[in-house]
Amino acid sequence: MSKSKPGLKGGARRDYYESDESSVEGKEIRTSLDPGIYDDKKGYSRTPSTGTGVTVETTDSRKLIFGKDENEDRGNWSGRFDFLLSLLGYAVGLGNVWRFPYLCYRNGGGAFLIPFVLMMGLIGVPLFFMEASLGQFCSSGPMTCWKFAPMFKGVGIAMVLVSGFTSLYYNMILAWSYYYLFVSFTSDLPWADCYNPEWNTEFCADKLPLIDCTTTKYLNGTCYNGDQFLGLWNDTMFTEVTGHKRISAAEEYWTNRAINMSSGIDDFGQPKWQLVMCLMLAWIICFLCLMKGIKTTGKVVYFTAIFPFVVLIILFFRGVTLDNAGQGIYYFIVPDFDRLLDAQVWKDAAVQIFFSMSIAGGGLVTLASYNRFHNNILKDSIIVCVGDTLTCIFAGFVIFSFLGYMAGRMNLHVKDVARDGAGLAFVVYPEAVTSMPGAPFWSILFFLMLITLGLDSQFAMLETVLTGVTDQWPHLRQHKTIVILIICSLFFLAGLPLTCPGGIYLLQILDNYVGGWTLLLIGFAECICLTYAYGVTRFMKDIEVMLGFKISLVWKVLWMVISPLVLMFIFVFTFVDYESSTYGDYKFPGWADGIGWFLAVMMVIPIPIVILYKIGYADSYLSVKEKLSLLTSPSDEWGPALVKHRKLVTYVDDWVLDPWAERGAYLNKGYSTPSTYASSRVSFI
Repeated sequence: MSKSKPGLKGGARRDYYESDESSVEGKEIRTSLDPGIYDDKKGYSRTPSTGTGVTVETTDSRKLIFGKDENEDRGNWSGRFDFLLSLLGYAVGLGNVWRFPYLCYRNGGGAFLIPFVLMMGLIGVPLFFMEASLGQFCSSGPMTCWKFAPMFKGVGIAMVLVSGFTSLYYNMILAWSYYYLFVSFTSDLPWADCYNPEWNTEFCADKLPLIDCTTTKYLNGTCYNGDQFLGLWNDTMFTEVTGHKRISAAEEYWTNRAINMSSGIDDFGQPKWQLVMCLMLAWIICFLCLMKGIKTTGKVVYFTAIFPFVVLIILFFRGVTLDNAGQGIYYFIVPDFDRLLDAQVWKDAAVQIFFSMSIAGGGLVTLASYNRFHNNILKDSIIVCVGDTLTCIFAGFVIFSFLGYMAGRMNLHVKDVARDGAGLAFVVYPEAVTSMPGAPFWSILFFLMLITLGLDSQFAMLETVLTGVTDQWPHLRQHKTIVILIICSLFFLAGLPLTCPGGIYLLQILDNYVGGWTLLLIGFAECICLTYAYGVTRFMKDIEVMLGFKISLVWKVLWMVISPLVLMFIFVFTFVDYESSTYGDYKFPGWADGIGWFLAVMMVIPIPIVILYKIGYADSYLSVKEKLSLLTSPSDEWGPALVKHRKLVTYVDDWVLDPWAERGAYLNKGYSTPSTYASSRVSFI
């Protein structure tokens, strides 16, 4: 029996494994001699997971073999690029296309790239790498990866809640995209002109053309030739005097037809059946792509992750050849270095990085948890972060070439047509393609791109919820198809209010609060837990065991000091700069923001609740200090999921090699919940 090696503390290391000199096909077989749960096919194993009984080790233990799961219980990615493409698709989403270009324009054009790239290095890459490494090391999702500090399991619960609520309204955006995709299959796009009485009004732009008036000018900005109305000679004056604005045909179609938008959140209305059907389709597609977990999504991403880049390249070459495209690109890239002195610019850059990279939503932990143990997660993280940055910049050229074309066609400045969010995707771009040859084709291509961009992120968020459920209750893994069917059905029903005329206002509230400062707080808590409660030195050694080489001390500085400070700055500035929610010119009533605050608090309240629960549930004879020390220390089960990988952890004192096969004499309730009570053991002397 081997002796424990000196190193970091972490539970009693007891080596129950003796070498059997027999071999099978040239491979050494090591079997557990410790009595435990035995299966004549799988050998000795823990419950409920397998893989701890019989371990096969080759001469090249770090060689990644695809086609067969390394972890048979949870499963692994089937192909070499399944994980990388899923990660890239998760990080590169709708925000890259409809938010970054607008932020770049609003915050100094090309000068904005300086804080953007800097923030990518300070918080984007470090937190992305940290979260993905955590999931890969322990092969657990966000609900069960907290055995390194069980008191903070509430952070994982908060991640799953945020992902669940975000997927509710994210799929509604995809439903709108499906709607626009379907109506684009026509010879003439329905928003091409202002002459459909079903949704067009008297203030539609084509009915109020901008002209150089050579006849009678009125002080309200209108121009007449006798009694005949000719158009507007000054649209600003028209708006100031009449209180009305010229509205593009695409915007009227969006508000009056597509979503049938009401006057406010207090006028909610009934579900629009076309949107209900599109939302149902969106959830059916999610179910079909997730019903076998990563085995199906790992194949779907080969299309959904690559196709958007193909479309972006096509749209780029089409956009830069349009009239006046240069003006749009000029506004996008010409730097205004004076803006770098504005704190708002740095805050926008940091927030865009944080949300664009999908940090703290649990998706990175989830996707990485299905990796093989020795996957080079550092290389994958850097590839995805660089790819996300380049995609943001490239998408800016694409979008602003079309905005320049539209500005020239409407005789406006680019700043008057530049928007972000839904206004860009469902108003500005549809308007831009109407005057292009083959308009329906370009419309179909654009909305296919939006759908495929959104699907990857949606898959990852739903997989986070699914993994959280099946990791918490492992007996449900064999019923994964039924579980995801129930999840998709419940989320579809919960999302029905978003199909109502007032649904756009509810979606805006969810976007502002559920996916806002809550992620900043969760990310900060995650960073502090890993670097200070668990210990950044041990975490770095964990990563080195997976990679097979030492990582730079720069990561230590970033995780311990720089990233937490930047997150704290963003979090504080978010509240200093707080404003009530708006949508266009509409300002939400106070009670609507109150609902938003309530939902936001519900997302993060599990963090303090679980801390208090764990402390109260631990053994009563322990002092509070002892309880805190115990609950911020790794449990015996913390670490790699398979024994052959746990053997590599030689730097921890009293390391437990196979905690699932042991029968300890002491059980501390603070480490367990009723569902895991029987298998939660720790050593505390």
